[in-house]
Formats: sequence, structure tokens, C-alpha cells
Amino acid sequence: MKKLETRQDIEHLVNSFYDKVVHDETIGFFFNDVAKVNWDNHLPKMYAFWESVLFGQMTYKGNPMGAHFPINEVHAMEKQHFERWLELWISTIEEEFTGENADMAVYKAQNIAKLMAFKMELARRL
Repeated sequence: MKKLETRQDIEHLVNSFYDKVVHDETIGFFFNDVAKVNWDNHLPKMYAFWESVLFGQMTYKGNPMGAHFPINEVHAMEKQHFERWLELWISTIEEEFTGENADMAVYKAQNIAKLMAFKMELARRL
């Protein structure tokens, strides 16, 4: 296994992760049917997001929370969906990478999943 150190590593991680996501029975439909994700647009945003989160490059310009609220209005994004997202993310990292940045990618994703699940639940109650 290799260390997670470069933009190319992030691209590989993100691509491997989303290869799993689109085929996943629990969350794939959010991407394929609800959001109808344009992967040519989405993947570069995710590369920039994780490059910013892990390497402090500040290449990401966007609002991840805001992007999820409209999806949540169409179909509830619940805790178990974010837990599954996290499981796929962690398994992808563990299959491919090791080291401090890999550990940080897990830690950051855990925080993101918890916050997103909380915010989506709160939005449904309002």
C-alpha cells in the first residue's frame, strides 16, 4: 500500500470510491436516480474538495452542505445513508492507502458524515 500524498492519489481514491458508490444498493440511487450526477462535473469538485481538506490547497470552491439540501428534499438522506457512505469511503482508503493522510481522510469523513446526517435531519424537521 502507498501513502496518500498527491493530487493523483486523491483522484485515484475518489474514483475508486465512486466506482463503489454508483453500484451500491443503499446509496447508489441518490447519485444515479435522484441527483442524476454529471460525473464530468462532480469528480473534479471532489478532487478539489479532498485536496483542500487533506492538503490545505484551497482549490475547492463550493458549499457541500448546500448541494445536499435539494437532494434531501426529494428523498430523505438519513443517518444510515451517511453511515454507508462512510463505510465505503473507509474501505476504499484501507484497500489503497496507509499513513497519516489516509488516517486524516477517515477522520475528516467521519466528521463530515455525522454533520451531514445531523443537518439533513434538522432540515427535514423545519
